[in-house]
Formats: sequence, C-alpha cells, structure tokens
Amino acid sequence: MKKRVFSGMRPTGRLHLGHLAGALSNWIRFQDEYDCFYCIVDWHAMMSDYSDTRFMKDNCREVLLDWLGVGLDPDRSTLFLQSHVPHHAELHLALSMITPLGWLERCPTYKDQILNIQNKDLSTYAFLGYPVLMAGDIMLYKAELVPVGEDQSAHLELTREVVRRFNHFFGEVFQEPQTILTKTPKIPGTDGRKMSKSYGNAINIADDPEEIWEKLRTMVTDTARERRSDPGNPDKCPVWDLHKAFNHDMEQRAYIDKGCRTAGIGCIECKQALYSHLMAILEPIQSRRRAFEANEEDLLEVLKKGAMKAEKVSEVTIEEVIKAIGFISR
Repeated sequence: MKKRVFSGMRPTGRLHLGHLAGALSNWIRFQDEYDCFYCIVDWHAMMSDYSDTRFMKDNCREVLLDWLGVGLDPDRSTLFLQSHVPHHAELHLALSMITPLGWLERCPTYKDQILNIQNKDLSTYAFLGYPVLMAGDIMLYKAELVPVGEDQSAHLELTREVVRRFNHFFGEVFQEPQTILTKTPKIPGTDGRKMSKSYGNAINIADDPEEIWEKLRTMVTDTARERRSDPGNPDKCPVWDLHKAFNHDMEQRAYIDKGCRTAGIGCIECKQALYSHLMAILEPIQSRRRAFEANEEDLLEVLKKGAMKAEKVSEVTIEEVIKAIGFISR
C-alpha cells in the first residue's frame, strides 16, 4: 500500500509562479509515489474572507484549472473541495472540544497575521482555531505524510499534538503525520518581495504571454546597476532568482551571470532569456488549462469524483471517532 499524502490550498484566486516552483512541482511528482489527496480548502478561505464571499466560486474554479493545467491528474490523485466533504467540519468540531486555547494563541502564524493583515477583522473564533481545522483535514484521511516547507513545519507539530491529545483521551485512533520537507526555491515578485497575490507582484500561471512579458519587463533588478554600462550583481537581482528556478540551461545561465557582472549584457537581454524559458514551461500548461476551461461539465465531474473518493475514506474515520468518543453509532 502506498503511503497517503494530504495537502491543500486556499482558493484566493489564480495561482502564480511561486506555487508552481514550490508546492505544485512536488505534488506532481508525488502522484507516482503516494496515495495523494489534494484539497481546495474553501472553509479555510472563509476564515479570513468571511465578509465578502462573492468570488469564492470563481476562485475555487481558478485553482482547480491551474491544478489540472500543471498536471495534477484526477485519475492518479484525489482532487476535491473541502466543503463538499461534510466530515471536515464534523471532525473540526470534535477536535475543537479538546484543543487547549493556549496552543492556538502561541501559534506563530496567528500572531504574525494579526499584526500584518490590517485590512481585515481577524478577531474571530474561527481564525484563532484555524490550526484545528487544518489538523482535522489531515487527520480525516489519516495522512501519513504532509508536504511543507521548512518555515511551515511548526504547523504540523501542532497537528501531532492534537493527535496525541485525542489518543490520550479516547484511545489510539490516529497516527502522527510526518513531514515531507520540500525544497522551495526563492520566488520573488515583480517588486523584489516574496511573490504574493496580496502584494500585487505576482506572475500568474494563467497570465497571457503579453502580460507576462510586461510584468518581466518592468520587474526590479539589481538597484545598484543604474546604467547599461554599470556591472551588476546577479546575487542581488530578483530576476536572477527566477532564472535559477525556471531556466535549466546551465550554459546560458553562466553566460548571463558573467554578462551581468561585466556589463556585457543589459537587463532587458537577461529578462528576454528568462521569458523564453518561462513560456516554454507555461505554454503547455496553459493549453491544458484552456481545454478544461472549455468544458464546465468536465470540471464539475472532477470535483464530484474527488468528493466521492474523499468521502469514502473520511466516513470510515468519522465512524471510528464516534465509537472512540462513546457516541451512539449511526
């Protein structure tokens, strides 16, 4: 039996190059190694965007299209919406009964987002408790492995604490999920900061070629290189970070590195080379995406099929939870 992997993404709109180079490239590879459950976690999106859900449906659709475009295969992975499997909410409720408040208040991400997200009211019960829902997502499928970057490993430790606490009270129902630490290359946005939709600096997987070139053309470079004749430093240039992630022609990269340091090439030539490599990667992805986009019924069928597969597994887990707690069986 293959080990089971669970991971999810919040539907906040189209995915960008940071998602492609980080999570999605690993998810695609995992399809041949593990029993993969990939979830669009729309309840999680509600925790911060509850005041305006007008774009929730469209955002879920955009994420699914990006997933299918990059190569996630509904015949090799279970792709589904969190809200289509009611057991997520049920296990979240059960786990919220036993999770100490102090664990949630100490969560580094909670403190960071409360300080840095100023345009939304996050002082809600659900936002504080989002790690419990996350733990429930993983535990519902008894996932043995959860892919995360090094900066996210603390999140999974809280899930393991919840598992241990549940098992302490009710018996050995769950196993502790383990981390698959995934190398996530540095993917800067057009302004040099981490690529993020919230910063308005993202190059999206589904952007058309003209839009991608315009974003690259105006992207910041080494700020110390003010003129074409000035030598630059690729190590201080966000465009070079994108080369390292998406340009696998090592001979060309060596040429660009030397040319930048000696002022042998200009920033536009460097960006044009990057654009060529990006489009070679994105054109087949966008072609597959358009094929799915043209048939709404196929998209709905992917979600329906995924939810049915997920519910078969989750129903068994919930029955075990009910029995362990001591409720009357259904």
